[in-house]
Amino acid sequence: MKGAFYRSLLFLFLTGMCASAAFAADPAGKGSSSLLLTLFLGFFALIVVFQLVPAALLFCGMVKGLFSRQKEEKSFNLKN
Repeated sequence: MKGAFYRSLLFLFLTGMCASAAFAADPAGKGSSSLLLTLFLGFFALIVVFQLVPAALLFCGMVKGLFSRQKEEKSFNLKN
């Protein structure tokens, strides 16, 4: 258990080190983003968000099914 904690802590540390260099860099094109580019990226962000809703519902249903009590299935005999 400690190994997983230390690996995740190392991952977060290394990720933070890489991200800090990206934040320190100058932007490539200052003020070059257009309205169409913003709308294009926003459209795909909406697609991702709308796909998260059914995924969250499926995940909640799966967890509920895993942790609910199993009902006994009765077998019906159709023969008289």
